Amino acid sequence: MSLAESVRSAVAWRSGSQIVAQIITWSVTLAVVRILDPGDYGLFAMGQVVITFLAFLNGYGFASALIQREHIERQLVRQTFGMLILVNGALAATQYALAPWAAEYYGQPMVEHLLRVQVLLFLSVPFVAIPEVLLMRELDFRKPALVNVVAALISAGVALACALAGMGVWSLVWAPIALFWTRAIGLTVAARRLDWPSFDFRGSKHLFTYGSWVLASHFCWTLSTQADIFLAGSRLDAHQVGLYAEAIFLVTIVTARFIPPLNDVAFPSFARMQDDREMLAQAFLKAIRTIMLVVSPIFLGMYASAEPLVLTAFGPKWGEMAPIVATLALAMPAFTVYILFSPAFNAIDRPDLSAKSSAVVAAILIAAFLVGMYDGAMGLAWAWVIASPLLPLTALLMGGKALRIDARGLLGAITPGLGAACGMALVVRAFATALPSLAPPAELAILVAVGVIAYLAIIYVLRREMLFETVRLVINRTPPVAPA
Repeated sequence: MSLAESVRSAVAWRSGSQIVAQIITWSVTLAVVRILDPGDYGLFAMGQVVITFLAFLNGYGFASALIQREHIERQLVRQTFGMLILVNGALAATQYALAPWAAEYYGQPMVEHLLRVQVLLFLSVPFVAIPEVLLMRELDFRKPALVNVVAALISAGVALACALAGMGVWSLVWAPIALFWTRAIGLTVAARRLDWPSFDFRGSKHLFTYGSWVLASHFCWTLSTQADIFLAGSRLDAHQVGLYAEAIFLVTIVTARFIPPLNDVAFPSFARMQDDREMLAQAFLKAIRTIMLVVSPIFLGMYASAEPLVLTAFGPKWGEMAPIVATLALAMPAFTVYILFSPAFNAIDRPDLSAKSSAVVAAILIAAFLVGMYDGAMGLAWAWVIASPLLPLTALLMGGKALRIDARGLLGAITPGLGAACGMALVVRAFATALPSLAPPAELAILVAVGVIAYLAIIYVLRREMLFETVRLVINRTPPVAPA
């Protein structure tokens, strides 16, 4: 099978399974969110800050080094497995010890109990990471796709059962534990191998160096994306934190749920092109252009229809979240472009560029959050909007030369989708003001229809060839790794 065919198959399985898994997850989430209170989500978000800060150390970067290398030996796999067991065992113990401190910081005793149970998440990581990266190396995403769908079904069942049983915030705790351990068992079976771990790390210098840079990048990423909740947790009550946390969750569905699967495919695909930088640069810009054509109208659509969207999806008690969602949605296009740089940097064996740009981005966002938090949840949302254009600019300035792309090329990839989406948002907002008072689901359906028609019309008139190219790509008639 050629690289183009392998990538097409990988994208289809990875994205397709992600869509199915998210349909399952969201169907249950929308039911659970109507049963639980914002305070439950606030407690969960407070605990998640601690888990996420520790998770950057989970050693997944060591495992991802196996993808970038052209050839790997069995001993290297065993060494990686050993590293992951040591690291994640230490993280589980650390989280257990930090739980009382976190509960005291937030003034919420329940946080201690939540964190101590969630140490089970870290213990599953070695059994997820090794088989997953071994399958990814071969661009075999079919088996992980099936495992992910089964895991989503089990996790959704656990969440709904716990919520209906009146377990409150524990519904949000046990569901991901079920998800992680189902994936651990399923991926191990799918890979058909379970190597005995080795704790003799001689000869693994490159693995350690590469993994350390990826770890540093993950740390800075975690710092920048969790600092808002961390800062808000000490200043806002659980209700306000819950509103902000769920607003972030809603607007980052695309970047957190659908972009990572594409990055999972992009990393090994770009790695195979690392010796031909011109081809890689063209493939990278084409990937950005295609993704922005798809995601820009989603973000600008959220901005234009935030109120009926929130009322329809979450119910009336979450109505205060609408302006937060509308504001945050404006920051997401730039944020999406920024996160697309990481797999390209890692593929050319420059994880240091990911780490260094992530460090600068973390400093930018934390500075913005420190100012914005004094205006509550809306202040944090505006901090995202103001800081977001600096994120892809930072990545371009620090790594554009290594990728052989410049500002002109990047803007050329971004503007078709983003420009058309801005025009669509103006049409939708104007149409919304002319609508009579309607039930939120009816209003949302009308605005979505108007937005789809407006966006396609704008693209058809101004960028017709890109529309047809994207359609051909989606139905797999052209290889996504072809030059732009």
